[in-house]
Amino acid sequence: MANINTAGVDPTKMGVGRAIAVLTSGGDAQGMNAAVRATVRVGLYTGAKVFFVHEGYQGLVDGGDHIRPATWESVSMMLQLGGTVIGSARCKDFQTREGRLKAAFNLVKLGVTNLCVIGGDGSLTGANIFRTEWSDLLKDLISKGKRSEAKTSSHLNIVGMVGSIDNDFCGTDMTIGTDSALHRIIEVVDSITTTAQSHQRAFILEVMGRHCGYLALVTALACGADWVFIPEMPPDDGWEDHLCRRLTETRKAGSRLNVIIVAEGAINKEGKPITCDQLKDLVTKRLGYDTRATTLGHVQRGGTPSAFDRVLGSRMGVEAVMALLEATPETPACVVSLSGNQAVRLPLMECVQVTKETKDAMNEGRFDDAVKLRGRSFENNWNTYKLLAHVRPPETKSNINVAILNVGAPCAGMNAAVRAAVRIGIIQGHNMLAVHDGFEGLAEEKPITWNTVGDWTGKGGSELGTKRVLPGKYMEEISLNIAKYNIHALVIIGGFEAFSGALEMVQGRGKYEELCIPMVIIPATVSNNVPGSDFSIGADTALNTITTTCDRIKQSAAGTKRRVFIIETMGGYCGYLATVAGLSAGADAAYIYEERFGIRDLERNVEHLVEKMKTTVKRGLILRFVIQFKHLSTNMSCRNENCNSNYTTDFIFNLYSEEGKGVFDCRKNVLGHMQQGGTPTPFDRNFATKMGAKAVLWLTEKLKECYRHGRIFANTLDSACVLGMRKRGLVLQPLAELKEETDFEHRIPKNQWWLKLRPIMKILAKYQISLDTSEHALMEHVISKKPPVHMTLTK
Repeated sequence: MANINTAGVDPTKMGVGRAIAVLTSGGDAQGMNAAVRATVRVGLYTGAKVFFVHEGYQGLVDGGDHIRPATWESVSMMLQLGGTVIGSARCKDFQTREGRLKAAFNLVKLGVTNLCVIGGDGSLTGANIFRTEWSDLLKDLISKGKRSEAKTSSHLNIVGMVGSIDNDFCGTDMTIGTDSALHRIIEVVDSITTTAQSHQRAFILEVMGRHCGYLALVTALACGADWVFIPEMPPDDGWEDHLCRRLTETRKAGSRLNVIIVAEGAINKEGKPITCDQLKDLVTKRLGYDTRATTLGHVQRGGTPSAFDRVLGSRMGVEAVMALLEATPETPACVVSLSGNQAVRLPLMECVQVTKETKDAMNEGRFDDAVKLRGRSFENNWNTYKLLAHVRPPETKSNINVAILNVGAPCAGMNAAVRAAVRIGIIQGHNMLAVHDGFEGLAEEKPITWNTVGDWTGKGGSELGTKRVLPGKYMEEISLNIAKYNIHALVIIGGFEAFSGALEMVQGRGKYEELCIPMVIIPATVSNNVPGSDFSIGADTALNTITTTCDRIKQSAAGTKRRVFIIETMGGYCGYLATVAGLSAGADAAYIYEERFGIRDLERNVEHLVEKMKTTVKRGLILRFVIQFKHLSTNMSCRNENCNSNYTTDFIFNLYSEEGKGVFDCRKNVLGHMQQGGTPTPFDRNFATKMGAKAVLWLTEKLKECYRHGRIFANTLDSACVLGMRKRGLVLQPLAELKEETDFEHRIPKNQWWLKLRPIMKILAKYQISLDTSEHALMEHVISKKPPVHMTLTK
């Protein structure tokens, strides 16, 4: 995130005397409205004038009422809406110089020299052409008698945000709309799975992705599909026999269904299309299976945006405004993007060039290059899919026993992590043991097989069972059972209890030699409070549950003006859920433990709401982890359950009710355990799958290091690690190091990255605060990621 308060500049004055226009172009994508909303509100916060350009580039060319001033209230209802409220249109006029000249005049007469474009690579390329021609366009305007308007607009700043459900723009991990499209797809896949099991059918699903197989690939990982066809990596010759053999083996193993995912741009090695109908005929004629084909189509673009896309759009909107206001005439046009959980700025045309080279690589049959050019995230997904789907378990066993257990409260995604760990372990030749009911269950290990975990990817909760009990008082029994069952390594999946319990076992190594085995902890908790990882499995599912519930609460109040909702979320002492749910639902406030507050702060929040009720925004939301939501005429606050022992949800509810008399009334809602339930989101399924796979691969290498004199002995600091997402990738960190970074009393890490999102939430709720964060998003380059074209990369 940009450091707005740089060099002593008042952030509320950065945009004074400047104007920003925002437009959406190309295909619509869920989350575009969140980006528009953030751009408008942060632009106004900096003192700039902000204009909507309706109907994309066509509106820029036509001018007039298509370019209108944006106000704070004009974006109040955007956040939870799909599509793009300001419209999008394909525009042939803008492809001509005459059309761009009209667009330039429409901007300069309003004093607009900063343009924010939300769209795909074609839309962003058009914006860069516009910027490149700007000086010449101004000269033409001056020659036509438009001197007064043109001479004040010497250069045009361009910043792009990529809105595309296909995730086909190189340089960014996720484009706006991709996560929401995956939600639509997985909802359909889960529904189809139930009917397919009933009738023992094979289903073939075509998803969008004419030139990019990201949606198909992640869907295959998230639902455990039998096969996936993507344009970046066509199947080898003879794939028809291989596919039929795989489907047959799956049925013989006891499965009652088969699922095949096809990207609409799937091709074979000769570049010929592979279609749903072609696959249906193949499976029906060769295997005689009752087969159905489904093309999802534009349903993937529809619906409300996911929590991830709302937060992504909001963060990118803030970064876009900062990039525009910090730009100089020498600054190249850039796109603001996400790498891991870090906001980055990338040269627009470098990204466009690499995207074009990816298409060229596919057209030329350099498919390994194409996968590499798609970026690290795509390549990791492909490698994980290959491991889980296209590798047969070896005939020779390793004689290694790996035990897997879940610890702490259950959460969505745990089963997906177990499934991936079990299958990767079996592929490595290991014997995988299931431990039921956490550390207590180490007394009764049972073998767990490939088929046992077959359909676990989409299941919520914990199939293994889980408890919060720590191992301390059972240490002797645990050590005896580790020896009894000859356990060589442990995979511990869970929340803060998993972290604390693993620490206790490491500390017990001095007394119990049996504990000297490699251990890896996979963070899985809705609270997202495990040290060593920016994200935990299950947190995204909980966020979407909270966000969806808040949407429904706001909708229920559509006919009631001047109402405030107080909503309590889970999280213990960790305010992650409240803060990020507040950002995704448009909250007015989020009360959390990490950011102390008192009666004066509560009074200011009430006064702030009273002032807002005087505008057209007459509803609000507060989360405790109070998040206070601002939507139309409903305000909401969210409150974290342990944010303050004195200022409880009831206290805040009573305070708002009393102080709001005659202005607004209050309602409260404690969401409770519904946040832990439900089926995992696509993000949690994919994240858990990659975490489970990487954990066992790391253990396999660590076991080789620790094998001495015919036995496993691991007592070094790096033999017990947390596997987590840190900034831009998965990393393993020793428990002993993370111990120093942990607040054990409150069960949270001492430093939490998401706290830097809180100023954004407050500014988008119209609080006049200083937005000053510790990290500055500098311009980075992507051309270096390009593999040499003459090389054939190893698959």
